[in-house]
Amino acid sequence: MNRRLVSVIANLSAAIGLILAAFPAAAQTPEPPAGPVYIVQEGDTLWDIAIRFNVSLDSLVSYNNLAGQNIYVGDRLVIPGLENLSGVLSIQPMPLGETLRSLSRLNRVDPAILIELNRIVSPMELYAGYGLILLQPETEPVSGGRVSLATGETLLELAVRQGSSLWSLAQTNGLDRTAAVLPGDPLFVPGAQDAGPGAGLPAAISSASLDPLPLTQGQTAQISVSLASEATLSGLLVDRPLQFFQTEGGAWVALQGVHAMTDPGLHPLRLDVTLSDGTVQSFEQMVLVQDGHFRQDPILQVDPSTIDPAITEPENEWLFSLTATVTPEKYWDGLFQLPVDSEFCIRSMYGNRRSYNGSDFIYFHTGVDYGICSKAHPFDIYAPAAGVVVFVGPLTVRGNATVIDHGWGIYSGFWHQDEMYVTEGETVTAGQLIGKIGATGRVTGPHLHWEVWANGVQVNPLQWLEEAFPHP
Repeated sequence: MNRRLVSVIANLSAAIGLILAAFPAAAQTPEPPAGPVYIVQEGDTLWDIAIRFNVSLDSLVSYNNLAGQNIYVGDRLVIPGLENLSGVLSIQPMPLGETLRSLSRLNRVDPAILIELNRIVSPMELYAGYGLILLQPETEPVSGGRVSLATGETLLELAVRQGSSLWSLAQTNGLDRTAAVLPGDPLFVPGAQDAGPGAGLPAAISSASLDPLPLTQGQTAQISVSLASEATLSGLLVDRPLQFFQTEGGAWVALQGVHAMTDPGLHPLRLDVTLSDGTVQSFEQMVLVQDGHFRQDPILQVDPSTIDPAITEPENEWLFSLTATVTPEKYWDGLFQLPVDSEFCIRSMYGNRRSYNGSDFIYFHTGVDYGICSKAHPFDIYAPAAGVVVFVGPLTVRGNATVIDHGWGIYSGFWHQDEMYVTEGETVTAGQLIGKIGATGRVTGPHLHWEVWANGVQVNPLQWLEEAFPHP
């Protein structure tokens, strides 16, 4: 190579060096912080996430290099303080009948990690509806289900029955020795189809569920139970004895209202199974009831006689007695229908706290009020579901009233009517004309007050328009 060419190359390299030196080096992509990831869900806020994972809002923001507090569904947030863990964090309500051990096996998570994530001090904290934090691997989870060890069966026999191996079952379920499993103890088996019962259920109960979880003031709860053999089933939710009915599929279902004034917090759910020999197997677990966050209606001015306990209490007791009767036949099918024309306006929601004539807000609205938006619309009232009319007549507080028994302890009430078009004992169908909106009884103007009762408790009727009972 000649000297002139070497000189040109040297000068060019020097020039390139000067140009590069004039610009700062490109910023290096920072390493993501260590720790498990939480994927933002609909309705989440940074504040809620910080509280749930017991971290400060500032640390959550700084750890994830967030410019502000705006987050979006699908965002991946690393939770500080858990640098020793990796994977994806999720939150699910604690199912009925589960234990820490059964959930750790089902989700293949070390019990010690579940205790750390959820700051569990006592097993009593794991009530049904508890927002349990789970840790799952980033990879696709292993499909499978739970299978219980039968009486007299060994783990080896179970492995053969499931087409697995003894050591694979032991490793998957964190067993330090193969004899550490008792009959009825549920194990996770890769590839198994059976979900299996919760570990806390007695042998007489094949499965049990409570929906929704957690419960909320004013909701209708569905308790579904499958029994292992012929038996009699009873129970209690909060303070109400449950009424169970068998579905076509053989499961037993109870529909129970949660009173709108139930104290938020933990309440008991108990199931009692009486076997053919008279022995009883019971299961009890605490259940979370959430605040319904009901609003306050404006103070209402009404006829003082309609809030006089001497008048209201006998009428209430009569209605409680009427709706306490449980008809074993189920008349309705699927969703309830709107009892008025679709153009009517809701003037007051179920559960709203109320004051009459300046009293404290010690009352609650027991149904939904449909007011009149336009005189062009018909004032007609329709049966929301099939049933049998059990009362038609005038009442002091409720005015001209109709009560329909839909079976299984479910009732509808229609108050303040101007006209009533059905008679006691009459069978009605969904959508049948039953009356006309009026302004009788304790009212401040014409409207329909519609309420639904579930086993002796007034519940939010709108839930019955949106959710079919019973459901799978």
